[in-house]
Amino acid sequence: MDTPIKPGNPPPLTGGRLVLATFAVALATFMNVLDSSIANVAIPTISGNLGVSVDEGTWVITLFAAANAVSIPLTGWLTQRMGQIKLFVAAILLFVISSWLCGVAPTLPVLLAARVLQGAVAGPLIPLSQAILLSSYPKAKSGLALALWSMTATVGPIAGPALGGWMTDRYSWSWIFYINVPVGLFAAAVTWAIYKDRDTPSRKLPFDTVGLASLVAWVASLQIMLDKGKDLDWFQSPLIVGLAIFAALSFTFFVIWELTEAHPIVNLRLFMGRNFLGGTVAISVAYGVFFANLVLLPQWMQQYLGYRSVDAGMATAPLGVFAVLLAPVMAKLMPRSDARVLGTAAFVGFAVVFFLRSNYFLDVDLWTLILPTLLQGIPMALFFVPLTAIILSGLPAELIPAAAGLSNFVRVFFGAAATAIASTAWNNRSILHHARLIDQAHANNPLFTDSLQQLQTALHVNPQQAYASFERSVVAQAAMLGLDDVFWISGVIFIAIIPLIWLTKPVRGQMSDAASAAH
Repeated sequence: MDTPIKPGNPPPLTGGRLVLATFAVALATFMNVLDSSIANVAIPTISGNLGVSVDEGTWVITLFAAANAVSIPLTGWLTQRMGQIKLFVAAILLFVISSWLCGVAPTLPVLLAARVLQGAVAGPLIPLSQAILLSSYPKAKSGLALALWSMTATVGPIAGPALGGWMTDRYSWSWIFYINVPVGLFAAAVTWAIYKDRDTPSRKLPFDTVGLASLVAWVASLQIMLDKGKDLDWFQSPLIVGLAIFAALSFTFFVIWELTEAHPIVNLRLFMGRNFLGGTVAISVAYGVFFANLVLLPQWMQQYLGYRSVDAGMATAPLGVFAVLLAPVMAKLMPRSDARVLGTAAFVGFAVVFFLRSNYFLDVDLWTLILPTLLQGIPMALFFVPLTAIILSGLPAELIPAAAGLSNFVRVFFGAAATAIASTAWNNRSILHHARLIDQAHANNPLFTDSLQQLQTALHVNPQQAYASFERSVVAQAAMLGLDDVFWISGVIFIAIIPLIWLTKPVRGQMSDAASAAH
């Protein structure tokens, strides 16, 4: 006789239903995280086809990120209002519609409007996928559930540039959006078929209009400031200064309002928990450093090593090898290990990888590029699961979606901020190294003049052309040295944030608190 399902407390799935449900939820997760990076390499093509500049085309990325950042922390409130499954399936279907609208967009304004919608509806997908997978597995296998989730969340941003470059080169840029239509429809249909009777209770809640308005104000202004800061020379631009002041004021108002509001749209009181605070800050800083380097490395390869966008994407793809292979190993390690030990091992592994990369040079061969990337998959496998276990430990069932949404929001926001900071740091360090390299490049230095004469003879060019060739070489060397500096400081940051993990309480075993809450 089947055990009756208690409302709001369904038993774990088993057998083929569990496998199919995991695949569908993971597919929705993959579709979402893939779209965060798949458009990056297609911006020049999109801009050309729509008759706009590349700078205008980058709003395709900026507005998606801003809308996504606003909607992620609303997951907790929306879940209580609609129920996990209804919200998850609705978000997938709206994501499919917005993806189709992106693909058929005839002009840039239409595409930007569709990207805003796409980013907004994508917000709940990541945190809800965590909560749904945790509720689908027995408590003893909660580590496996999180390992499978982290695998899809990790592989998506890695596969995005390679897949986007291939589709754009082989077919057209529209297909980077059309690909979501069949994938999303399948994921939504399977999810609804399996989970429709397992939805969480919904209830009417007061709508925190002021909280939402202030959230939109500071997140959108800060996101735009970060994305456009480098192009506009940061605080030399009145627009950037205005955005920074507006973001600071609206953020201050938002925090005060949400902490005093009886029914806040974002539950900031979660940060009063030691594990939530420490785990969220640790995973966000680490993800920010990781993601920023994931953006800069292919950019350097294309700009200075002559790699095509597809080749640069493929060179970073080995990052996913160990992340996938070690997922079942993590599921076995979690029940026996302190999550803080695993997190520490991940941070040390990341530091080693970045210190290896800090020795790159312009004549670096493909294997030297790939080896650290391949090795980075090992700390990636140790990264998400234990830190997510720390974040969600000790929380009651009704707070799991809100906690997952808020922690994911902070993580994604740190990724955007770190990318902007790392890009600016690379530019500034490159300028510094360029000045140092050409310090002795003047007519009174016989070594320089002799070298320039040899270059002129070897290339059969005039003095001006020889100097231009020399300048190109210096620019490339300076960029390489600047990126090496970024790699080195990235390694230092990973070592520096290890104490954050040890400020949290021990989380051992099956992540039982979070898993129990999810059931």
